[in-house]
Amino acid sequence: MRITRKTLLDIPAPAPTEEPARPDVPDHPAYQQILTTFADTAKPLRARDLCQALDLPIVPKNTEGIRSKLKRLVTWGILTEPEPGLFAQPCP
Repeated sequence: MRITRKTLLDIPAPAPTEEPARPDVPDHPAYQQILTTFADTAKPLRARDLCQALDLPIVPKNTEGIRSKLKRLVTWGILTEPEPGLFAQPCP
């Protein structure tokens, strides 16, 4: 018991975890294309509209991939989702 207690007391306390820094703008080309499309368009877009703007075939694989990227941009605070499935740039 003494050895176990000593071993447990010697283990350093975990450092407090900090929230990871959120990127300003992701470096991946897909995100750059999405953000460029939003910069050129003044209206909110759906994933399907964005697929059309990026000349991607409108198939579930592409639509869901774009939707997940849009949701990630919302999580990072780069885009907003005023209503479900509709994405826009935040108002200044």
